[in-house]
Amino acid sequence: MNQILPTSKFSYSSNKLKIIPETVAYSNTEIRDKLLQLDNTCYVVRNVDAVGVCLEEDVNESSSGTEMPVLAQALPLKTAQLGDPEFIKDHGLKMAYMTGSMANGIASENLVISCGKVGLLSSFGAAGLLPSRIEKAIKCIQQELPDGPYAFNLIHSPSEDAIERGAVDLYLKYGVRTVEASAFLGLTPNIVRYRVAGLRRGTQGEAEITNRVIAKISRAEVASKFMAPASDAMLKKLLEEGSITQEQAQLAAAVPMADDVTVEADSGGHTDNRPLVSLLPAIIALRDQIQAKYGYSRSIRVGAAGGIGTPASALAAFMMGAAYVVTGSVNQACVEAAASEHSKGLLAQADMADVIMAPAADMFEMGVELQVLKRGTMFPMRAKKLYELYKNCDSIDEIPQPERQKLEQQVFRNSLDEIWRQTKEHFYERDPHQIERSKDHPKRKMALIFRWYLGLTSQWSNSGEKGRETDYQIWAGPAIGAFNNWVKGTYLEDVSKRKTVEVAWHIMTGAAYLYRLRLLQIQGIRLPAACDAYLPQPFSAVPD
Repeated sequence: MNQILPTSKFSYSSNKLKIIPETVAYSNTEIRDKLLQLDNTCYVVRNVDAVGVCLEEDVNESSSGTEMPVLAQALPLKTAQLGDPEFIKDHGLKMAYMTGSMANGIASENLVISCGKVGLLSSFGAAGLLPSRIEKAIKCIQQELPDGPYAFNLIHSPSEDAIERGAVDLYLKYGVRTVEASAFLGLTPNIVRYRVAGLRRGTQGEAEITNRVIAKISRAEVASKFMAPASDAMLKKLLEEGSITQEQAQLAAAVPMADDVTVEADSGGHTDNRPLVSLLPAIIALRDQIQAKYGYSRSIRVGAAGGIGTPASALAAFMMGAAYVVTGSVNQACVEAAASEHSKGLLAQADMADVIMAPAADMFEMGVELQVLKRGTMFPMRAKKLYELYKNCDSIDEIPQPERQKLEQQVFRNSLDEIWRQTKEHFYERDPHQIERSKDHPKRKMALIFRWYLGLTSQWSNSGEKGRETDYQIWAGPAIGAFNNWVKGTYLEDVSKRKTVEVAWHIMTGAAYLYRLRLLQIQGIRLPAACDAYLPQPFSAVPD
């Protein structure tokens, strides 16, 4: 006898169907197979003393069928039904699912293209890259995905405005139609220029948006800026410098700065470590208030990121009202990601507690931190030590000699004078203004030297720099640990088998499967514990 238990009077129905008896599933494996046929209605039926599961196609109204009481049912649920259908439609997708932009090109061309070819939105990790490298990626991705879908990251760079501005120049030049804006503390002329320069007047006089913005935020005060139109002062400035037209400035008054706002909770990289269950509902409520205030013709969509690495976490986000979900850390260990095999191996071994906060290279002077892997690397401790010295000393010369020797021998592996020479070479190519600002400012010079290490550690992690393994900076959030626990014992436990598209498909399919289980549970049906989890199985091709 099987273990399906009706747990309340609500399980029982007066409905009876004629079922072909041999089609009723009783074993755990058969029950899972039935529930995984998402296109079919599933019935929980009583056959004499046994309770089993069958599909709508098993119903036979002829005399050969056996009349069985229906205890509960789960209607068809496709993965495309999860989330906001407008997000799927506007971005030309198959599912309300997106892979985030892991910086330094970790979210590589290959990753973006492989996702785009099966109708998934993926954002290229442009943060930290020179304009020439970003331009190369644009050409590559547009050649493979001329009609999309794809996005490019635009990260706020308070210390390097030229890099942020240069990225926008490229996106406008090559007609990149979707940008994922991240780490913004407020609106800058660069992101406003990108958004407004893509506005056109439609045939009915309405504003047509050609440059979409997906804003990744973790604070209400930042979200409110992206949900509102650009300020008159900023539009006036852009108009005066010729970056936008008078008509575009007028249209901008009725258009929010973002089409989609991604609520980023406890994620890898830049994060405020906020819980999604508290943050997402708050931002959705804020969206509703702003929508009522401005009366936009189309509502801003709110998605969820940070901690999304399993079917259960994705389903939880959708049930809280997320229009779409975004994954990050789990993709960094996938074969398409431009991270070294050593880094991927460490990620594949990580547990949820194997992450820690450490100083960020791009916002070092501001004390901003990001979340990284602590297992198998000494980067977090060394980075924290650098920030401690930066706070306590006003120049390199003030660093106590014993500490300076440790830095030169263990961290930089070179004299600080030589590191300064290399730092100047780097910034003369990237942003010469940084070197100019450091003249006669010894503390700023010290910050640039320390940023040499902080910046290179992520590159070493990506390239697999030999001898520098203990310095690898590997961005990761708790989601990678949850993912590893979920796939333990399945084919995805092997990091060489982790493909971004398959991970996405399993997360979304698993979310739909779990939703059906919860529906049956609400109707008073308790399935065997062995059925209460979706475990990924390999397949030869991604299903439609």
